[in-house]
Amino acid sequence: MKTSNGFVLILVLLYIDGSTEWPTHTVCKEDNLEIHYKSCDPQQDFAFSIDRCSDVATHTFNVRAAMVLRHSIKELYVKVDLIISGKTVLTYSETLCEPGHSKFIFCGKKKGEHLYYEGPVTLGIKEIPQGDYTVSAKLTNEDHATVACAEFTVKNYLEY
Repeated sequence: MKTSNGFVLILVLLYIDGSTEWPTHTVCKEDNLEIHYKSCDPQQDFAFSIDRCSDVATHTFNVRAAMVLRHSIKELYVKVDLIISGKTVLTYSETLCEPGHSKFIFCGKKKGEHLYYEGPVTLGIKEIPQGDYTVSAKLTNEDHATVACAEFTVKNYLEY
């Protein structure tokens, strides 16, 4: 019995290699708005949720995100790209953590620690544009190592 369990484990480990993609997760699907995400970090997936899809259309909404850190965070940078029809139309970047000036409680966390954030996020937009598009978000640390990376698919359409 132990031999067959070991064999199955080896097959699973061989099947899961660097080319395997993470699954697409549904953040929300309400009325005319759908949001899905997939980790673009080949080595790690993460958990992300919001309370309600309709909250995203407001100025500020609450999120929950969790993962185990593969890299320490002394400094943390975020880069977000808005992609429409395969072309980047808007890029936003910001420093989230830096020595002596940290915006979030997870700044200073070490490799192997759990990162959990629950709280408000402000997009700085008044409404979600109608259409289908991708939002690519990448968090990197001071060593330019990827802390987290995701591609969000947003579908905002009118119902007739």
